[in-house]
Parts: sequence; structure tokens; C-alpha cells
Amino acid sequence: MDGRLTREELSLLLAGHGRLYSEQLGIRLDGLDRDQLFRWFLASLLFGARIFESVASRTYEAFVDHRLVTPSSLAKADFLELLQIMAEGGYVRYDNITSRKVQQAAAKLIAEYGGDLNNLHAAASGPRDLEARLQAFKGVGQTTAGIFLRELRGLWLKADPPLGGIALLAAGHLGVDDPPGFWRANAVAGYDFRHFEAALTRVGRGYCRRGRCERAPIPHSPEAASG
Repeated sequence: MDGRLTREELSLLLAGHGRLYSEQLGIRLDGLDRDQLFRWFLASLLFGARIFESVASRTYEAFVDHRLVTPSSLAKADFLELLQIMAEGGYVRYDNITSRKVQQAAAKLIAEYGGDLNNLHAAASGPRDLEARLQAFKGVGQTTAGIFLRELRGLWLKADPPLGGIALLAAGHLGVDDPPGFWRANAVAGYDFRHFEAALTRVGRGYCRRGRCERAPIPHSPEAASG
């Protein structure tokens, strides 16, 4: 690709790679239902570790199969069952740590926010405080908080995390210096900025980070894009 991402290329990118990660897991965030929000929080905790996305997705599905997708069920779950779920999903590298992390997160959410992430959002004074409250959960760092919040842009007023590093990498390779500004000028009907960020994240992780830019959905050269 020579220069900036075109409208036609943007449409192709969104059509092939712009599906929200939450939607991919069957989670519906639009209604801000407390149970759906917690499911996405659980999934974000799994995606936040340095493992393959496919492993995190399978592990989330294992939690669904075991019907452990609410704060109360997770807080009361047998720890050995949590380890079994991790094994079923292939999430073995951090199985013990992550099992404790999700269980403690559920207990903290119940104790401090009545088990409803909407209450956490309401209690936050602004975007940065919202991120800080999420990062107060054991094992939740900037990466995990960003994964969770990026798909709540436009749904939660205070959800405005910085663009992820992998998405920025892809944006730079595609000649997009200011992704939010580029989206405002080139928005495609049927999508919003969340879909653009999801697409950039997939391209960044699957191609740009691995030096396979010419094989990306929108073939490009980092040198050409930055020139």
C-alpha cells in the first residue's frame, strides 16, 4: 500500500476484521446488562495474559459450559473446578494465577460494587478514575483494563481508554497517524470506532507485529506508510 488507508480499504478491513471481540464470544454489551458486562470482564481477564487468543476464547467457553459466568457463581466456585476449566481451554501456563485472579475479582466486585460493573462506572469520577478502579482488581493492569473498556466506548460515558499499542502499530503501518480523527472523517455506515479499533488490533497482532505486512488483509509496507 502506498500512503494512507483509503475509504475502500477501510470498508474491506472492517468487513473482514472489524467484528467486536465481545460479539465473537456471543456477548451483547449494547444494553449494558450486568450479566453481559461481567461476561466481558471475565473474558478480558483471560485475554489480558500473554496467551493465544484462541486459548482465551476456548477457556471463556469452558466457563460458560460450567455455568460459572456470574460474580456469585465464580466467587463460590470450587478452586479445583476453576483449574479444570483452565485445563479444558488449554489455558495452562497461568492456570493457578488466573483462577485466583478471576475468583478474587468476582468477590471484590460483589463486596465493593454490589456485583454490578455499572456501579463501578457510576462511582468513577472520569475516564482515568474508571481505569484506576478497574486496575485496583488483582491482576488487572493497563492492558486488561484497555481490552475491557475499548468495547464499551460510546456505551459507558467514561469509557475512553488510550488506543492499544498493537492497534497503534497497525495504524502507523497503514498510514493513519490519528485513528480517532481518521475515523471521524471516514466513518463507515454500520460500524463505529470500536470496530475500527478491533480491526486494527487483529491486523497488528496477526501481521504487523510478526513482520508479515505484505500478507495482511490490506497489504502494505511500513516504510511506504511512514514515508
